[in-house]
Amino acid sequence: MSKDKGAHPVRRKIVVLLLFLLGMTSGVLVDRVFLAGIIPGGLVSANAVYDFRLMALAWNLIESRYVDQQSIKPRQMTYGAISGMVDALGDTGHSGFLTPKMVKLSQDITTGNFAGIGAEIGVKHGHVVIISPIDDTPASRAGLKPGDAILKVDNKPVGNLPLADVVARIRGPAGKPVTLDILSPKAEMPHEVTIVRAEIPIDTVHWHMVPGTHIADLRISSFSKGTTNALAKALSEAKQHGARAVILDLRNDPGGLLTEAIGVASLFMDKGDVLKERDRAGKVQAIPVEPNLQRWAGPVAVLVNGGTASAAEIVSGALRDNRNAPLIGEKTFGTGTVLQEFSMPDGSAVLLAVREWLTPNGESFWHKGLVPTQKIALGNGVIPLHPNDLKHMTPAKLRASHDKQLLAAVKRLQSMKPHYLTAAEK
Repeated sequence: MSKDKGAHPVRRKIVVLLLFLLGMTSGVLVDRVFLAGIIPGGLVSANAVYDFRLMALAWNLIESRYVDQQSIKPRQMTYGAISGMVDALGDTGHSGFLTPKMVKLSQDITTGNFAGIGAEIGVKHGHVVIISPIDDTPASRAGLKPGDAILKVDNKPVGNLPLADVVARIRGPAGKPVTLDILSPKAEMPHEVTIVRAEIPIDTVHWHMVPGTHIADLRISSFSKGTTNALAKALSEAKQHGARAVILDLRNDPGGLLTEAIGVASLFMDKGDVLKERDRAGKVQAIPVEPNLQRWAGPVAVLVNGGTASAAEIVSGALRDNRNAPLIGEKTFGTGTVLQEFSMPDGSAVLLAVREWLTPNGESFWHKGLVPTQKIALGNGVIPLHPNDLKHMTPAKLRASHDKQLLAAVKRLQSMKPHYLTAAEK
């Protein structure tokens, strides 16, 4: 966390007095000293002086000339200016600005509980979109998918609203409905979806044996606190049930905590690096596996798609580079940076990408995503199978399903180790 304190009042008066005495003889120097007195954090970059003056001019014009004086809300204008600065960096879906309410929501999500529809949203190509619905939540049960654009919330357009305001409109008390106007990527017309909000417990790991095989299907829905321990338990249980290979399903996983990504990858690796980090000066630091964990030594295949982001991409790259695990599905989202939260005095926060993530082999996936080893797209309207779906499936029903990505992973693992098929299947 980084917190800056405001300038001391006495110092500010001295600076203003000096400015008065210097007059216009110092030009840019005067501007820099003045700004240093009113802006926390020390001297302002020489390149920023002129731009700060433009911002102050725009603010004064709004206050003195805008016709609807009742609509002028300084705090909202401040938040809008900060959001605009961060958005101008082009780090869509990652670096950003959080209002105090959004900070609280972020804390709730990573610690395990919040109320809403159960979907992560972001901004992509100027539209508010679903990044990933969380498994077994109102959003996933309503059929929301990555890439779906949200046009209206309760019949009110949200296209020009800050992301924080859109989230605030979607969230609400459990049991209360919210209506979204959704435009799917390949649809010509939007459609309405009414969803009843609920308490969203973050149970991040689920698993079940793939019918007719010795392969365990393990699903991680997000990387919240405790995910590594939950996955270690699931792997142990799967082994006791005869699992000899693993499908790690990271589809529509928006990521989460870096520490959990390192822990999860370390469950499959006994040595090497989970990732590398490159700072703004170009210096690269390797992040090794965690020691003293019970490892899964058997074969593993990873399922990915456009909703696979952040920590999920770290794990995907680590297993591909270190375990030669195939990535099956579609290109990942491309969230490839260390996100640091800088707290502001009013409880808001600026999220900034301060270091770039690289795979162990040094590949950057920021804004580019990871290209799968085996490219397979699901058909329109096909919802990926969840481990809970496998509980009620026979081998024949599984083969007849439309989850081509899961079926491809099963086939890939079976070709590596033919004895994973049962005697009946042979």
